[in-house]
Amino acid sequence: MTAINSVTQLHRIDRVAVISIHFPPVNALSAAVRDGIHGAMQAALQDAAIEAVVLICEGSTFIAGADITEFGKPPAGVSLAEVQRILEEATKPVIAAIHGTALGGGLEVALVCHWRIAVPSARLGLPEVNIGLLPGAGGTQRLPRIVGVEKALENMTSGSHVRAGEALESGLIDELAPEGELQAAAVTFAQRIVAEKRPLRKIRDQNEKVLAARDQPDIFDKFRQANARKFRGLEAPERIIQCVEAAVNLPIEQGLKRERQLFVELMQGQQSAALRYYFFASRQAWQVPGLAKDTPLLPVETVGILGAGTMGAGIAMNFLNAGIPVHIVETRQEALDRGLATIRSNYENTARKGRLQLADIEQRMARLTGSLDLQQLADVDLVIEAVFENMDVKKDIFRRLDQTCKAGAILASNTSALDLNEIASATSRPESVIGLHFFSPANVMKLLEVVRGTHTSDNIIATSMQLAKKIGKVAVLVGVCPGFVGNRILAQRQREANALIMEGAMPWAVDRVLYQFGFPMGPFAMSDLAGLDLGWNKERSSSSTLREVLCEMDRRGQKSGAGFYDYDEKRTAAPSRLVEQTIADFAKKKGFSTREVSDEEILERCIYPMINEGAKILEEGMALRACDIDVVWVNGYGWPIYRGGPMFYGDQIGLDKVLARMQQFEQQLGPQFKPAKLLVELASSGRKFSDLAPAK
Repeated sequence: MTAINSVTQLHRIDRVAVISIHFPPVNALSAAVRDGIHGAMQAALQDAAIEAVVLICEGSTFIAGADITEFGKPPAGVSLAEVQRILEEATKPVIAAIHGTALGGGLEVALVCHWRIAVPSARLGLPEVNIGLLPGAGGTQRLPRIVGVEKALENMTSGSHVRAGEALESGLIDELAPEGELQAAAVTFAQRIVAEKRPLRKIRDQNEKVLAARDQPDIFDKFRQANARKFRGLEAPERIIQCVEAAVNLPIEQGLKRERQLFVELMQGQQSAALRYYFFASRQAWQVPGLAKDTPLLPVETVGILGAGTMGAGIAMNFLNAGIPVHIVETRQEALDRGLATIRSNYENTARKGRLQLADIEQRMARLTGSLDLQQLADVDLVIEAVFENMDVKKDIFRRLDQTCKAGAILASNTSALDLNEIASATSRPESVIGLHFFSPANVMKLLEVVRGTHTSDNIIATSMQLAKKIGKVAVLVGVCPGFVGNRILAQRQREANALIMEGAMPWAVDRVLYQFGFPMGPFAMSDLAGLDLGWNKERSSSSTLREVLCEMDRRGQKSGAGFYDYDEKRTAAPSRLVEQTIADFAKKKGFSTREVSDEEILERCIYPMINEGAKILEEGMALRACDIDVVWVNGYGWPIYRGGPMFYGDQIGLDKVLARMQQFEQQLGPQFKPAKLLVELASSGRKFSDLAPAK
């Protein structure tokens, strides 16, 4: 065995050279890996005793992609293009032996090998779209030539991973190897290729599938139309489509040049910067400064939930899906029955869409029980309170849980805004109390705000973060303050949206600006969807707010056919002249004088106070990092991921600009725009939110 460099070994089995890469944790295409492959190939090609080459990796995976830490840095070592060239132009057959994942640049390396063999558990894909890029090392030109245009478009624009069995069917790999026997199978395969004197196959020369697509000139427009909603606002999917169009209509060398041009444009653009930032931010959110890695975790094998409403039922499904038994407690049998039926109905709807088997429904429902007896929660490991937002009610519940639940049980509240420390004060064990703030619908939304109280113990925090991962959530640790992180910032946007329509902007104008910014819908469309009568009481209604006035007019949102918007039988929204007049009358009654409001002002009034509130949250240590705030908003509130999050967006446009506008708004409109001290400090010193050290 010969060491080519610190990460690459070359050894010979009979007349087959095996190039082995070992660069933990995922064998990313670092300069050392590129240099190692290139050097090993040179040695193998110069050795007359070698007839074929196998490229394989040690550890848990094949090359899992580019080394993203090298992005933006000066180039070092042999380029990826040079590595690909020596593999593709080799005069001896080269076989890529794949286990784990072959992703991004890793798959692009495999695509320049003459053959590919993989174990059944392997997954292959080109997921660059997830960081705002396109496959920039020939993937957009080679993949359509081997799997066909439509499959290549779907794979690259979704960033999906393909299982080895499917890859075999599509031609992406040539053979399956027995699990755990990859190297032996790859060497045998290489020997067979040599014995059969098979000609070397270069994907770049296989044009049948791309030429066939020329006879379907509308294939690309149809794909764009079918995915318009999914691709809205994103640059990378469209650039990938353009690259595949080049693969169909141009010789490969020109197609590769087009790919490189569009790759560089994306790499230098703001969207990819935001998506790369979010890639790291979403991983940082799991890291809690000051929490020892060896903090003991508590076992969570059973879960109790108080409340079988929409939220309680959705929370229960997360644990049932993860194989954890759940017992729901309600105060009325009718409410309990309705909650259990809702869970079954949700599963049946999923099954009708083909995403769940009927047998899976019964398995999950078998883990679910319910009762009206709080004593049934005496032995659960975790109990989550999910009743309505009333401090007295929650404190009474936690007082009773303290008396009922076993020592060591985690007592969690799903409160979205109330003081967790006050809730914990009702117990004799505040160290066991934590907030687990799920977002509605709880069985769908990815975000989980893990709320750390003053006395919450480290092992409760560590267990909650680990449990969030187990049930498929994106967890962010936050502190105790009104609204925590997400809702506290949302309140700023809602305040300004409501103020703007009193000053002359129509609800549909506000919604349009925020939709064009990238949100899935604006605040008024969202209110109509949720129902304007949430929390409204007809008997106590006094026309004191616009929402009360609309509810009194029986304009309660989509469900009543009218809210801020008018709706037809298909719930298609249209601006309402009646609402326009109602707003004008209400604004006049409240003493507002209306004016023309520009789109620019709408956006700044809605977004800049969010950034400012985020700065206050960081000042107070209620979020560990600015990027944690961004993870909350991307996963819980529909912030467009290609804009990174409100704090990243503030950094991108310049905190000096945000500060200047907040100062103008404060002077013109009032103290609600007073800039945070941290915003002033950062803008004055030319620093960014990303420059701040994590809170402890």
